[in-house]
Amino acid sequence: MPLSAQPPGSAEPYLLTASLDNARHLSSLLRAVHFQDHATCFATVNGLRVTVEDAKCVQANAFIQAEIFQEFAVQEQTVTFRINLSVLLDCLTIFGTSSLPGTSTALRMCYRGYGYPLMLFLEEGGVVTVCKINTQEPEDLLDFDFCSTKVVNKIILQSEGLRKAFAELDMTSEVMQITMSPDKPYFRLSTFGNAGSAHLDYSKDSDLIEAFHCNQTQTNRYKISLLKPSTKALALSCKVSIRTDAQGFLSLQYMIRNEDGQICFVEYYCCPDENITEEMLRSSCVSLVFTCRDPTTAIWICEDG
Repeated sequence: MPLSAQPPGSAEPYLLTASLDNARHLSSLLRAVHFQDHATCFATVNGLRVTVEDAKCVQANAFIQAEIFQEFAVQEQTVTFRINLSVLLDCLTIFGTSSLPGTSTALRMCYRGYGYPLMLFLEEGGVVTVCKINTQEPEDLLDFDFCSTKVVNKIILQSEGLRKAFAELDMTSEVMQITMSPDKPYFRLSTFGNAGSAHLDYSKDSDLIEAFHCNQTQTNRYKISLLKPSTKALALSCKVSIRTDAQGFLSLQYMIRNEDGQICFVEYYCCPDENITEEMLRSSCVSLVFTCRDPTTAIWICEDG
């Protein structure tokens, strides 16, 4: 294959070289974190991490392990650069977003170092396209410091359960409230929209929950506008790990299996919202159960007034 050869004009060593037989594996993961134009890329011997932030309130990370690539070589401990993610995605899909049966776009990616462009060599059907994307100096990113020792509550859920929540809860709400508790309601998602309050409960014994480790009751609210970008990763994933720390910071880690059965991860961090008052969320009157597809889950609607 043409891309297996060293790219032309490579007298100087590249700090990063990576090859994929199918560029779609990379582009689908990058689309899952594409809610801002620019991203910061970190390459180590373990693989590639692509980080996107918005307003210092939400951060998304796509992790592509070195084993996913047919070739992955890094000449320094960490190679870091900032890039226009929209342009990168356009280049990765230059032959189209879907390929004919039995065909795929091969990719070789090279980066020489600070001040140099990221070079992409893409080949499909014997046609090779070379793209050079200007890189920028990386900016400082938030460190959510979400180590396991600081996690207060953790639930591993089949993604089907969270997709159901986003589909059935009222997305006209400004916030989503998440309750995690060792006691009832165990795991509750709530919204406060134009029609009233909606609550979706999961029992810790639900078939959708694979692991339940809750040490204390926590109720935190998060802006839905910050959570919505994560639905791109949710749509691709098979499992999601939901974690909170003592300050209420939220981690959503999505396990994504590509077409070849390989596992990658996309993680979202989100700050809790402290500016929503109880009066804005309060609704009274009776709760009505309107659906219960799984006997271990239920939804209520509380009408205002």
